[in-house]
Amino acid sequence: MPIYQLVLPAMGESVSEATITQWLKKEGDTVAADEAVVEVATDKVDSEVASEHNGVIKEILHPVNAVVAVDAPLALIETDEVISKETVNETTAPVETPAPEVATQSAESYMQQAQELVTPVPQSTTDDARFYSPLVKNIAKEENISETELSTVNGTGKDGRVTKSDILAYVQNRKAPQVQTPTVAKTPTAIPQISKGIEDAIIPMTRMEQMISEHMTRSLQTSAHVQSFIEIDVTKLWKWREKVKQDFVQHHGVKLTFTPIFFQLVAQILPEFPLLNSSLEGTNIIKKKDINLGMATALPDGNLIVPVIKQANSLNLVGLAKKVHELASNARNNALNPDDVHGGTYTITNVGMFGSLTGIPIINQPQVAILALGAIRKVPAVLETEHGDVIAVRHQMVVSHSYDHRIINGAMGGMFLLRLKERIENWDDTQTL
Repeated sequence: MPIYQLVLPAMGESVSEATITQWLKKEGDTVAADEAVVEVATDKVDSEVASEHNGVIKEILHPVNAVVAVDAPLALIETDEVISKETVNETTAPVETPAPEVATQSAESYMQQAQELVTPVPQSTTDDARFYSPLVKNIAKEENISETELSTVNGTGKDGRVTKSDILAYVQNRKAPQVQTPTVAKTPTAIPQISKGIEDAIIPMTRMEQMISEHMTRSLQTSAHVQSFIEIDVTKLWKWREKVKQDFVQHHGVKLTFTPIFFQLVAQILPEFPLLNSSLEGTNIIKKKDINLGMATALPDGNLIVPVIKQANSLNLVGLAKKVHELASNARNNALNPDDVHGGTYTITNVGMFGSLTGIPIINQPQVAILALGAIRKVPAVLETEHGDVIAVRHQMVVSHSYDHRIINGAMGGMFLLRLKERIENWDDTQTL
């Protein structure tokens, strides 16, 4: 019977690898076509990999917590189904079992040969063709590390492979100023010991918390973060939404929150500031054609995920409201697809939903800017009228804008906020949906 390999499928744009979090089957188990075999995770979303055929799990190739590259084999599955030549490729080529009259090898020997056929051979660390994972290559590319320089990085992984931690540590040391101390030996910086009481609870970080921590720390090390702030009078918008929200939910089946309204405004303004909708690759600025807005969403366990509204500038307010509702619901129910959290070009986070006046968000790499919406509050404000200044109760909010000062200067970051303020404060409260 043929044996084919279950491979890690593409997990969305820019995703080159995933971590195995749980095997749902063990060696010897039967599996049906389209039945989940293993759970994997990227830095943003969990997903399941299902078998393409009915069969039996002959061998699991990677343990839990292993990091596997896209298109790499995860397991070997024996099947009695016919695998057509049209569907055979390098990653799914069936291995035919030898005929009984010539099968003199043991089962263990045969499985070893099968694995050699479907598993990439690790490269020796001393070979000129040293193996590097796609993630390591991407980091090296972003940091302008040549192949020659990369070959000097010490690897702590299996067979001396360079891991993500190895390359990040190298980058950090590479950026640090070098001080010549010929007569005094350097001593490593001591990590301060944390005093733990006998009743203190020790809680290991979850896999997602670790990945978010790495992603945010890397962003702070990559981008020169600068912030601008502005206060906006949202009274007109507030009153308009109060007037139309009941009709909106009756006609369209979803609530009209402030989120899709702000998303629509940002999508309309960003074309005026194309650098804010771009990425920086080495010394090249990549201006994005599409406006794909990331929507920072809090999860029930306290973590955060950022699903993406693709081509937000092509959607009207109704379409945005439905998409916001769909992605938020799927995020909280762990039902997002890998592609739902990739491809963002600009991110918006609503820190005001927790009562915060504002926040200073960290840029979501490889983007160059992120907007934080503060809480809407009723406050006394000075208004200019034809009869002089008066104090009135108004709905106000503070908005902050974090941007990468490597390519975005303070003038552009502030002008974007000013443009948003003008659009909100001059909202047409007579418009209908």
